[in-house]
Amino acid sequence: MVFSGSMVALVTPFKDGKVDWESLEGLVEFQIENGSSGLVPCGTTGESATLSHKEHDDVIKAVVKAAKKRVPVIPGTGSNSTEEAIDITRGAEKAGADGALMISPYYNRPMQEGIYQHYKKVASEVGIPLIVYNIPSRTGSKIEPETLARLAEIKNIVGVKEATGSVDQAIEVLRLCGENFAVLSGEDSLTFSLMALGGKGVISTVANIAPREMSEVAQACLKGNWEEGRKLQLQLIPLIRAVFIETNPIPVKTALSLMGKCRGDLRLPLTPMGESNLHKMRKTMTAFGLI
Repeated sequence: MVFSGSMVALVTPFKDGKVDWESLEGLVEFQIENGSSGLVPCGTTGESATLSHKEHDDVIKAVVKAAKKRVPVIPGTGSNSTEEAIDITRGAEKAGADGALMISPYYNRPMQEGIYQHYKKVASEVGIPLIVYNIPSRTGSKIEPETLARLAEIKNIVGVKEATGSVDQAIEVLRLCGENFAVLSGEDSLTFSLMALGGKGVISTVANIAPREMSEVAQACLKGNWEEGRKLQLQLIPLIRAVFIETNPIPVKTALSLMGKCRGDLRLPLTPMGESNLHKMRKTMTAFGLI
């Protein structure tokens, strides 16, 4: 399976310290109704680091159930423990997920061979397709293009969420990994650039609040309507900058609360948005017509 288009890195709404299941279902509907090509719960934007294992499993099950097979569900299932990553990914597969997004092992910072063996081991233990998540700013290590080329040879490793922020990295990955390996932007602002080079889409944070607009960027690029895609990408830039004004997902969750889609509750150590940044967020969202 090749995943493409605009796939949302879905937030996990909370209420009184617990997952807000009603709001989560509403967010799934909002995304599907507005053209998102896939749902990616339990990632960084979904505050996976502070979800218990049971909550993680339950969120995946809830999103799969709410999606009703209308779009793929590709939950985050990564860990810096290979055995734990296998367990979480098996759980996602059992829940009916269509694939899994797996962050590169963080904190213990394996060498490139360790990264390769980590993904290879997980891939051998599950049947669903896996997307590698390359985000050195959070993991402390980068997956090199040559390592991704080795991983691309494994049947059910089908793509990478490329969040190094480097177009040159993406060029090397595209050059080395071949047409059947989907390069997906992990940086909303670089979606057009990566797709113009041959990328297949984006796993997007800003799509939480602007799913239609982000989907239109990706669809224009997939159809080769480059001038339209460029124009739409540039229009989104102020909103993209606003949702990264503080650590993700503080701003985008705050934005969703301003839209009445869910509460803005966060789990420590994430804290509410600062007043000056909140003012900037409101101003940008108003200009964009979201509030």
